[in-house]
Amino acid sequence: MEGEVLLDVRGLRTSFFTDEGEIPAVDGVDFAVRAGEVLGIVGESGCGKSVTSLSIMGLLPKGIGKVVGGEILFKGENLVEASERRMKQIRGNEIAMIFQEPMTSLNPLFTIGNQLVEAICLHTKMAKKEARVRAAEMLQLVGLPRAEQLLDAYPHELSGGMRQRVMIAMAMACRPALLIADEPTTALDVTIQAQILALMKELNRTFGTAIMMITHDLGVVAELCDRVIVMYAGQIVEEGSVRDIFRHPQHPYTAGLIRSIPDIRGKKERLYSIPGQVPKPGAVRRGCRFADRCEWAVDRCRQEDPLLYETGEQGHRARCFLAVEKGGLADARTAARSERA
Repeated sequence: MEGEVLLDVRGLRTSFFTDEGEIPAVDGVDFAVRAGEVLGIVGESGCGKSVTSLSIMGLLPKGIGKVVGGEILFKGENLVEASERRMKQIRGNEIAMIFQEPMTSLNPLFTIGNQLVEAICLHTKMAKKEARVRAAEMLQLVGLPRAEQLLDAYPHELSGGMRQRVMIAMAMACRPALLIADEPTTALDVTIQAQILALMKELNRTFGTAIMMITHDLGVVAELCDRVIVMYAGQIVEEGSVRDIFRHPQHPYTAGLIRSIPDIRGKKERLYSIPGQVPKPGAVRRGCRFADRCEWAVDRCRQEDPLLYETGEQGHRARCFLAVEKGGLADARTAARSERA
């Protein structure tokens, strides 16, 4: 989708400050989200996906997490320099966020209606009576039956899937330009996951809301997203259209993630898994951060820091030296298999 750039993240660096010193969680991240686009951000736990989203929302833990470099431009305004008062105006109104666990996101002491009405009144000039009508409409929009009765229910009276729909209704109540969804289907069963994804896709089509989907599930990315960013150890290691990433991955980490997806068409005794573990933030000070887990790594990978190279496909970039060699990763793998044979 070729819309205007809505969010432009440039050289984002976010660190946490502990008794052990500064711990870099996000290191030099650059990406853009266009109006109406669905962008997926994928990677293992600890790669910096959620910290990136919290940096954008200005929700890093006070006194511990801090954006130490870069810019976060939303409609041209640098959110890194925005005051807390300005961020409160933007959060929920222009940028909304859905968190992973809806039970901890909803206040158990207040009814669903009370929380929805509060969110609407906070960002609009609606009276409470009018806001309650909007709240009921939003619950109906996200497929919840008996909306009027649900407004008087408490979070514990709803199932996990219903609570997640309430969170989506709350996020969409003020018609935000950008919706950030942080693993919104992780705690739900497969059937409810499919319903939530279909709902988000419909909201994207209906309102033109751009969505930034943060997930570790490549199946979710294939189902929902237009473009995908793959993160590893606080950096972007690959970026491109969903089609290019799945058909022609140019970073060994991306290839490993795709290879790890179960395939019901063939029988295997064991599923593939990428060897090793994600390094601790700041542990790798030189060279490629994936080198110790990569079967294609050479001395250069451990000595030099690879850049995000253009691979030849439009908008497709990979942080790997193989990406700029003739034939890319695919030819390197074929050559290696021939040598082994």
